[in-house]
Amino acid sequence: MNMKHVVVALGVVLGAFGAASVSAGEVEDRISERLTQAVPGLKVVSVKESEAKGLYEVQSNNGDTIYATEDGQYLMTGDLLKITDQGIANVTEAARTEARREMMADYGNKGVISFPAKNEKAVVNVFTDIDCPYCRKLHDEVPQLNDYGITVNYYAFPRSGPNTASFKKYESVWCADDQQAAMDAAKAGRSVPDASCENPVGEQYELGGRVGVTGTPAIVLEDGNMVRGYVPAQRLAEGLGLL
Repeated sequence: MNMKHVVVALGVVLGAFGAASVSAGEVEDRISERLTQAVPGLKVVSVKESEAKGLYEVQSNNGDTIYATEDGQYLMTGDLLKITDQGIANVTEAARTEARREMMADYGNKGVISFPAKNEKAVVNVFTDIDCPYCRKLHDEVPQLNDYGITVNYYAFPRSGPNTASFKKYESVWCADDQQAAMDAAKAGRSVPDASCENPVGEQYELGGRVGVTGTPAIVLEDGNMVRGYVPAQRLAEGLGLL
């Protein structure tokens, strides 16, 4: 394992707050308050004790994980690793996976463009961009994935962001009378008639940011694990234990 991922102590002092003895619950509130005051724009989603004694795990609204001391005075960023009898385990990634699973479950499948398998054995949630070459390559294999029993649910993630041509193209696909046919056409590089309606493209794009999508395609499995980038259909089915 590349040890550059070992937690890097930044030693960031958040101000002249004196250490104080506080009870459980107050610790989390104190950390949240200090981080919010010290880092403009940061929104703390949760604070809880980590596996490492003396460190608290902080989840932010953009999917980042930060570690803080009990007094909230020192921060660490990076992945927290744990030495076990089986080797080195990534504690931070395990936490990200669980948080991702919960966020996807909370959002549900509202507004997804779905390509369901007739004999469904697994579901993959794919954050996709209409114009992304590897997204198109993955889409070409959706019939094969369906044959393996894998339902594909598409969530919008136009990488160029709101108010761009790619974003508008996804909205047109979503607002089409036949979403699947429009997706097929758009992924094949054919034009799709402009259409507008109330749609969840922006909401899904923001969801992608929260669960840690940085590129497309990003495949979120049912257990919250994320596969970043294109994976051939057969290999994905093998990874899901279907072959």
